[in-house]
Amino acid sequence: MAVQAAASTLADSAGAGAALGPAAALSCRECGERIPLGPVFACEACFGPLEIAYEFPGGGTSGSAALRERIEAGPDNIWRYAPLLPVPADVATKPNTNPGFTKLVRADRLARELGVTGSLHIKDDSGNPTHSFKDRVVAIAVEAARAFGFTTLSCSSTGNLAGAVGAAAARAGMRSCVFIPHDLEQGKVVMAAVYGGELVGIEGNYDDVNRFCSELIGDPAGEGWGFVNVNLRPYYAEGSKTLAYEICEQLGWRLPDQLVVPIASGSQLTKIDKGLKELIALGLVEDKPYKIFGAQAEGCSPVSRAFKDGHDVVRPVRPATIAKSLAIGNPADGPYVLDIARRTGGAVEDVDDPQIVDAIKLLARTEGIFAETAGGVTVGVTRKLIEEGKLDPSLTTVVLNTGDGLKTLDAVAPTTGPSAVIRPNLDSFREAGLAS
Repeated sequence: MAVQAAASTLADSAGAGAALGPAAALSCRECGERIPLGPVFACEACFGPLEIAYEFPGGGTSGSAALRERIEAGPDNIWRYAPLLPVPADVATKPNTNPGFTKLVRADRLARELGVTGSLHIKDDSGNPTHSFKDRVVAIAVEAARAFGFTTLSCSSTGNLAGAVGAAAARAGMRSCVFIPHDLEQGKVVMAAVYGGELVGIEGNYDDVNRFCSELIGDPAGEGWGFVNVNLRPYYAEGSKTLAYEICEQLGWRLPDQLVVPIASGSQLTKIDKGLKELIALGLVEDKPYKIFGAQAEGCSPVSRAFKDGHDVVRPVRPATIAKSLAIGNPADGPYVLDIARRTGGAVEDVDDPQIVDAIKLLARTEGIFAETAGGVTVGVTRKLIEEGKLDPSLTTVVLNTGDGLKTLDAVAPTTGPSAVIRPNLDSFREAGLAS
């Protein structure tokens, strides 16, 4: 526990003075132990994961109405939800990438293709500053890093997070050093490197990279480093709640009936569920049942397999899929995803690589949204769930696209290209059958 000891020391010196809005303490998800705010990610009593415990604004009908008005009057980014996040009250004035409030697209043409008779929406997070949902989680982590006095921002990443950390560090005037598997898609490598920080390829998969970062945290070489998805993970993970907040606000302060969420570590899905429950508890939305479905690539589907087999334990796998942003073979939040899927009446399903590519093209053709492979996974799983009778096509359904297809061109390039190559004259145009 050298990593935890080092983090605890820094927590003692920095946590007490941290002003992080309604965040009151860190709480263990397993045993309920509470400790002061600090850069600590595991419970010293039982080694369970820590998350933020809050003291939110007063409830009641008048309190809920006032909070809703405050949110609606806020900026068009995640800081409109600052009263519900572990960030300082003046967060909107600080240099940050200010992600969020991305489009919720009514996907009627896709709905017809899939046989959906209710309303189908795509929450399109490709519109964030570095074109993935990772900008949300990193924006929160940056504020925690400032509060705890870190000077270097770092992470282990399957690609999107590396770019988000590089951009956020550059904007905040911090040093960045991020670690990735050596064989990532070239588009993600370039995007992570262009911001001027240090980008380090590790020979191995994501799980190897993550283990290395955990070792570095406990070493003197990592002193002063804030690893957004390790020692800052409790704060970082809260950024995913803003997806739940936005979806409900964009639906007119209503809960969706069904959500389809991609699974990498599983943290995004668990925090979306947490965000929905917070909105209910605060009286911002009417309480009603909702179902959450998890989506994985067949080549990295340990949570899907555990769900189908009726297991509570997720057995690690070695990833082999084109959906590299989801290629985490040992997902930390896997057991919690299983709990949520079962509690809400959802499911966890997977699709193979050809189905992922087909779904990417389907979404692009019907709605003009070019999703990265993770979006192909969610759309492909949605189609599969409907075909298997697990997802009700008559209800309001939200499907997440978490990144831009320009980052994963290799996935579709072999089967995508010009319809024809012609000479520059009308005869050639007609001969190619393009005039009809």
